[in-house]
Amino acid sequence: MSTATTATTAGAREHARAQGGTVVECMPTVPAGEGLTWAETIPGGGCASKRLARGTTLRLTDLYGDACVSVLAFNADEPWERFNVADTVKVLWQAYVGEGHLLLSDQGRVLASVTAGAPDRSDTFCGTTTLRSNTERYGDGAPHGPSPAGRELLTLAAAKHGLTRRDLPPSISFFQGVRVGDDGTFTWLGSAGAGAIVELRAEMPLIVLLANVPHPLDPREAYTCSPVRIRAWRGRPTAPTDALWTRSPEGERAFLNTADYLTARGIA
Repeated sequence: MSTATTATTAGAREHARAQGGTVVECMPTVPAGEGLTWAETIPGGGCASKRLARGTTLRLTDLYGDACVSVLAFNADEPWERFNVADTVKVLWQAYVGEGHLLLSDQGRVLASVTAGAPDRSDTFCGTTTLRSNTERYGDGAPHGPSPAGRELLTLAAAKHGLTRRDLPPSISFFQGVRVGDDGTFTWLGSAGAGAIVELRAEMPLIVLLANVPHPLDPREAYTCSPVRIRAWRGRPTAPTDALWTRSPEGERAFLNTADYLTARGIA
């Protein structure tokens, strides 16, 4: 990123032009018969957000093997209902989130289901980086600086939807894995590799916030994070006839809670 001062018109122009890292792509390939609703590439140190319709599939692709995407999701109609990482782990008896797992809200409902992704390359423990941690480690954690922190970027993304810093719960991250040892210590496993994919299916109308920053436990001295590609397309939510619905008693209860809420609102 540019280190130019914004005190002059020329400096402000240089700084603004240096921020053009997020690329919106107009003609990507999507699954046959499906309508594309989101196509974007987030650079390392970037963020993005979108409102997604129920049934939308969101695919994230780590293009070069160094992405780490922190994800938050909110009920788009009542955003006080939000992703709850603690309930996602404890209710479903699994801390390592991958294909077949559910992302639960603080109301016991399914915000999204994970339809693709390796459980050993996700993290429900460490959250994302903060202004203080990045300032101490890299010398700067401001959202428009050379090493932006994840929480600062999520705050910017949230503001576009009328949400503030106080609305942000702990996030889940994908593409960089963490394991907990018997003594409670964390071990960073590193990247899932170039081309790794994570897919989330929206089970409710969602606001999704994404920040692509180095993992808090990444031991590398340099601020290292590669671009992630976003694709989203229309589809159908999980149905009672799908195997995922009844995969576990706890998951089925969460789907039933979701169906009850959406039916009452005339959405399902």
